[in-house]
Amino acid sequence: MSAEAEYTPPRIWTWDKASGGKFASINRPVAGPTHDKDLPVGRHPLQLYSLGTPNGVKVTIMLEELLALGHAGAEYDAWLIRIGEGDQFSSGFVAANPNSKIPALVDRSGPEPVRVFESGAILVHLAEKFGAFLPSGGAARAETLSWLFWQMGSAPFLGGGFGHFYAYAPTKQEYPINRYAMEVKRQLDVLDRRLAESEFVAGAEYSVADMAIWPWYGVLAQGQIYDDAGTFLSVQDYVHLQRWTAAVAARPAVQRGRRVNRTFGDPALQLPERHDASDFDSR
Repeated sequence: MSAEAEYTPPRIWTWDKASGGKFASINRPVAGPTHDKDLPVGRHPLQLYSLGTPNGVKVTIMLEELLALGHAGAEYDAWLIRIGEGDQFSSGFVAANPNSKIPALVDRSGPEPVRVFESGAILVHLAEKFGAFLPSGGAARAETLSWLFWQMGSAPFLGGGFGHFYAYAPTKQEYPINRYAMEVKRQLDVLDRRLAESEFVAGAEYSVADMAIWPWYGVLAQGQIYDDAGTFLSVQDYVHLQRWTAAVAARPAVQRGRRVNRTFGDPALQLPERHDASDFDSR
């Protein structure tokens, strides 16, 4: 059967074979743990369990930006969760995030540990905890939260849709690639138009919206994700997006944050676990 042959779904779907291409081993139609294993706990107030994917990078950028501002309470341990090996299905991780997706944060700064999962929720939790990178009220707060949740709703089209079918699916198929490329191009245009009138995504100030959007769309605009997707999508045409992604990439905290829990690419840019600021130098 050719890749473009019509598929007729069965009346009732059953899970009878692995699916998901490169990531087939992490996909299953049920939740819950597959094995018992507690999460490690370090000495800092914040315990992050993650991987250096775009969703993980959002949080490590935020933590490094908070530390750069002098918030000592934002010190953190970043533990590596190897999703290809099923770490996210351990009993400890499922207790921190019942959805078994990275990142997960456990805030141990108070009398009782507080779990926070979903990257957007973690960014808001940290922003409110430290009073940084999220306006306290009014139109500025509404704008920032709107762009933050724009990213949360849009990225599945980029990652799970375009990225999967363009770079990871077992076969290349015209219809899904065209469908998701069209949507990603529209999203890039949304950002480019916004950044034509605003220095940062939510306004004049750098915020959690930039931290959430940059690891996905900024890195895409730099041609550093999904093989040659940058060429395929003509990302150089989005000049205002290019200006913004270069500015964010130049921030020292961003450069540190994108190294944390990274296990791929240039070895010099990898810091699989981070337990102290000196780890960046020793690595």
